[in-house]
Amino acid sequence: MPVRGRNAPRRGGWSGGGGRWLVWTGRAVLWAVIIVIVVNGVRAPIERMAQGNEPTGTSASPTTSGFPTADAAAFAGQFAAAYLSFDGSKPDDRAERLKPFLPEGAERQFGWNGLGRMSAGAYQFSGIEVTDAQNAIVTVFAQSGAQRWKLSVPVYYSDGKFVVSGQPALLPAGGPAGLPQLPQVEHDDTAESELRPQLEGFFKAYAAGDATQLQRYVAQGVTLDGFDGNVTLAELKSVSAPPGGTSREITAVVVWGLPTGATPSPAATNTDPSVQAAGLEQAYRLLVEKQGDNWYIKNIRGATRSAG
Repeated sequence: MPVRGRNAPRRGGWSGGGGRWLVWTGRAVLWAVIIVIVVNGVRAPIERMAQGNEPTGTSASPTTSGFPTADAAAFAGQFAAAYLSFDGSKPDDRAERLKPFLPEGAERQFGWNGLGRMSAGAYQFSGIEVTDAQNAIVTVFAQSGAQRWKLSVPVYYSDGKFVVSGQPALLPAGGPAGLPQLPQVEHDDTAESELRPQLEGFFKAYAAGDATQLQRYVAQGVTLDGFDGNVTLAELKSVSAPPGGTSREITAVVVWGLPTGATPSPAATNTDPSVQAAGLEQAYRLLVEKQGDNWYIKNIRGATRSAG
């Protein structure tokens, strides 16, 4: 019978002795880290998508509100036309015009004291602040004489209908922006002298809409539509040509003669301003090209701001 040595290894028992338990522990930790990475990797884009659907800051017109902004803008513009026009000698006229816009039981003049006179027009949508699916504040521009206004109108929407839900607010629309002075531009006097007679002929043909005459002044391959006699050239007021080569952009200011649209009364005289031809000053940009001794127009557009 063999004799077991004192240092002989045992058989049976737990095989995880020695360093094996460290290996299994390391594997468990590794799998836990992998699971955390996978979970976070899946969750992060979902959270970003959810956050992307939430409003960031104040929105003037949330797309998810379901509020009909275009119809509300039209409604507020019509209301402003009735609200900002009144005549103390005919107060009932305004009250009747306001009826389709006001809630039941509202004061018929809606804040007007029945005195004075005002006539506004040129109504334009400015903006809308949507509160929820039924409420919004619509702002429109209006003009009365030389004064521009903004009118903010609270509106309520339900079942395809609108109503003014509170007193509007009249706001200043602001005056014209301050326009900074531009530096004086250089002029090519020679080019301007050459261009003037040719531009006079061009603008006369342009006013008449004479295609045959226009071809004398435009570059080859260019076709321009004229005014077909609806205006006349009263004056070529100025020509501004910067220094340059054979192709450059110039500015021309003309005065168009416009039909009056008024029928003279039997008592009208030749000095009556209302029946005399109107003049309207206009500025144009023209791309011109010199070929030989002549300049030819390649393009005509409205002028940008210029120092002259």
